[in-house]
This record gives sequence, structure tokens and C-alpha cells, in this order.
Amino acid sequence: MSQVHTARIWRYLYWECVASIEAMGQLPVKVLTRLRAETTLDELPIALETDSNDGFTRKYLLSLSDANRIETVLMRFTGRVTACISSQVGCAMGCVFCATGQMGYTRHLTAGEIVAQAVHVQRVLRAQGQRLRNVVLMGMGEPLHNYDAVMKAVDILTDGNGLSLGAEHITLSTVGVVPGILRMAQEKKSVRLAVSLHAATQAGRAALVPAARKWPLDELMAACRTYSEITGRRIFYEWTLIEGKNDTEQDARDVGNILRGLPAQVNLIPLNPTTGYVGAPTRNDAARRFQKILTDEFSIPSTVRQRRGIDIAAGCGQLAITVK
Repeated sequence: MSQVHTARIWRYLYWECVASIEAMGQLPVKVLTRLRAETTLDELPIALETDSNDGFTRKYLLSLSDANRIETVLMRFTGRVTACISSQVGCAMGCVFCATGQMGYTRHLTAGEIVAQAVHVQRVLRAQGQRLRNVVLMGMGEPLHNYDAVMKAVDILTDGNGLSLGAEHITLSTVGVVPGILRMAQEKKSVRLAVSLHAATQAGRAALVPAARKWPLDELMAACRTYSEITGRRIFYEWTLIEGKNDTEQDARDVGNILRGLPAQVNLIPLNPTTGYVGAPTRNDAARRFQKILTDEFSIPSTVRQRRGIDIAAGCGQLAITVK
């Protein structure tokens, strides 16, 4: 296939975001015939789309070729639009407050299925004269459990001939899969890394994040130190604030102590409701106290996550397949 035809196909896929091979009308018949015979186009049909009352969030339930479904979220913030995309159908990590973990694991997504979610959001934005700039791998699934497909998808998303996303505008969130973190370090992957911490003791973390029994807190923090030493990059540590569980001033100091000396930022995320977990989000005043301790006593920057799409179960930890 000539370079001219290849470039035209790439443009159809990632700039015009066509939904079928038939839509590539400027290609010769012989090229179209070959594409139909040798390739598939992972356009994901919309089973359901839901808009949040916040006016900034839309959630898509997307159908896969094997009748499984996944959720993808478009979130608008001042000056940017972010696509929150999934890496698996379900999740095997079992975090107790996470709706995806509560539904269990079905299968990995292919690189094509991962990329197709970003292309879907780009297609929506293109119709509005906008362009996708930010992607977070924080949807359904554990990205580092599906390492090869996720990294292949990242390579496609950052390719200058495709969506051409900057690697610094892609964030991968892991519950703490130590081998994956170390592999990212050795391979010097340039996407931003976020680690879900949620507790500063092994017992506390294991109660919330069952994967901590396989990869204990001390091993996780050693891997994070290695990652930062090799790459020179800071890690974003995610902390779901649960009232009465992990939101005290002592909890904040425990976080500060385990992150002392590391290039770190803490993202504080008030708990979002799920049907499978009884707990309440931390009150605003407690969240601000927690943040103040990190800043004043440890000089660790932090943010309190803006809540988006809570009413349509599109917030952090809420994605699950509820429509059959």
C-alpha cells in the first residue's frame, strides 16, 4: 500500500473519525477491498448516553463486538475536555468502594477497543468544532493488568499522524500493580502515572484495596521510589476520602510521612456513592484540613478533585454496567 493511501487512511481514522470503511470514499476500490478483507474498524456503537445535571459530563455505554459493554466519560473543565476511558470489561482488583471492582472481571480490552473510546469522544468534539487533548485511563479496569494492550493504545494515541495527543496529557491510574510500575520505569513510558493509595498503613490499605495483599505497601512505595528515580517524574497519589475511615489529621500526617522526599502530588477524591459500599464522603472542612496539613507540614502539593457526573454514576469509582 502506498504512503499516500496510508496517510489518507490515517486521516480518515483519526482526524475525520469515520465510523466505517465505506466512509473512506476517496480511496481506490482495490484498497477498500483489501481493508474489508484484512482489517476491522473498532467503532463502538452507543447503547446509551446520559448527560449529567452538572452540565459538564456525558457518559457513554458502548457496545463491543462480543456483546460486552464498557463505559466512557466525556468531562468538560475550564479550558479543556477530558476523556475517561476503560481498559477492561470489569476489574479484578476488587477495591471495596469501587463499582467496577464490585462487578468483577470479564476480560481485557484490545488496544483497538481502548483507542476507539478516545476516537469516539474525538468524533463528538469534532462535530462541535473542538478537539480532544486529554485522556485519563481511569475508567473501568486496571490498566497495568492489561499492560501490553494499554501501552500499544498509548503509542497510537500519541502518534503524530493520529490523534497526536501529548504523552503528558495522558494519565494512567493504577491501584498499585508493582510489576507494571517497575516495567513503566524501565521502559521510560512518558505518560503520567497516578497511584491509588487510599491508606498509609498496610492493614488499612488491604481493607480497602485487596490487591495490597499481593503487593504490600512497602513494596509499592519502593516501586514508586524506583520509578521516580529512573524517570525523574513525580507521581500523582490518589486518596479517596471516606468519612471516619481515612480523613483524620493523623491520616494526613501518615500520608505526608510515607511520601516524604518523593516528587509527589496528592489528589484528594471525596468518596462517590456506590450501591455495594456503605460509606460517606468526607466533609469539605475535613478535606481542607487534610490538604492544609500536607501543604503546611510537608510541602506536598494537593488538589481536591472536582466532582463530575455523580448523578449519572460517572464519577471516580462509579463506572459499572447497569443497563443490559
